[in-house]
Amino acid sequence: MSEPQSTDGESAGQQPLVLVCDDEPHILRLIQVNLERMGYRVATAANGREALQQLRAIKPSMVMLDVMMPYVDGYEVLRWIRGNPKTAKLRVIMLTVRAQDGDAARAYDIGADGYLTKPFNPEELRRFLEQ
Repeated sequence: MSEPQSTDGESAGQQPLVLVCDDEPHILRLIQVNLERMGYRVATAANGREALQQLRAIKPSMVMLDVMMPYVDGYEVLRWIRGNPKTAKLRVIMLTVRAQDGDAARAYDIGADGYLTKPFNPEELRRFLEQ
């Protein structure tokens, strides 16, 4: 997990801050590098519990959540985000290796703004972020 930062998602003159949550270190790093190349600032979490800690400590502009994570899965983190007035309007993109329609429907029903299936290429990621 990158260190919690007491920063706003988009302070004056700063690029948007994205919280990326994935339990696979190589995927987490790949997303982080790609986002940084696109000009975003990035905070990371390696599981759902760390994601919740980060969400309490920082104010990201957007969250990218892996669905299947230890301790607390991405769906539960998404429920927490949508249920908290301070985070309810955050843009959330779910990440998963599961491509079943039911999984995407569940994510959208809970309040996801996007659903990206791994593996994905950087251009796909850019399109999701720019929507």
